[in-house]
Amino acid sequence: MKYPVREGLAKAQRSAVHLEMRDSYTPDDPEFARWRAGYRYGNDPEKLPDWWGSWRDLVTEATARGVLIRRARIVSEPITEYIRYEHDLTFANVASGELVRWLPRRQAADIALPGTDLWMFDGSEVLFTYFSGVGEVVDREWRTEPSVVDLVSSAFEAVWERATPHEEYKPV
Repeated sequence: MKYPVREGLAKAQRSAVHLEMRDSYTPDDPEFARWRAGYRYGNDPEKLPDWWGSWRDLVTEATARGVLIRRARIVSEPITEYIRYEHDLTFANVASGELVRWLPRRQAADIALPGTDLWMFDGSEVLFTYFSGVGEVVDREWRTEPSVVDLVSSAFEAVWERATPHEEYKPV
C-alpha cells in the first residue's frame, strides 16, 4: 500500500471525499520551507512543485470519468502558517477539478467527527490516515464496515453543508 490514496482515486467510479482536520502536516516538507522563505505560487501552475503534475493528472482523469472529488478542511482560526500555505496552494486543487471547502473549527464543534483525517471512495471504502503529534504520517487503514462508512458519510456531509467554498473563504 505505497500510494493508497492514489490507488483509491484511480479505482473510484462516482465519488471521493477527503476530510482534513489537522492544523499542520509534514513540518519538514521542503516545499513548505520554500513557501515559508517567501516563495509564492501566484495562482501560476508553472510554479508548482514537480510532484503536483502527477496528482493533477490523476484528479483530472478521475473527474473526466465522472468522479466527484470533494475536499473539506476543518481549521482553527486564526489559522496556522501551514494552513495559510495550503490555502495559497489550493488554487491548483480547484483547477484540477476538486471542489474544496473550509470550515472554521468553532463551527464544527457540534458535529460528530472521526478521530483522524480520511478519504472515502464511492461511499463504501474509507482510508484513515494516522499522524504523529507533529503531523507526519505514521499509518493508514482501510475500513469498510457499514457503521464506519455511515459515520464518515454523515460527518463529511455535515461539514460540507456548513463549510465555505474555497473561492469565498478568507483566512483569518
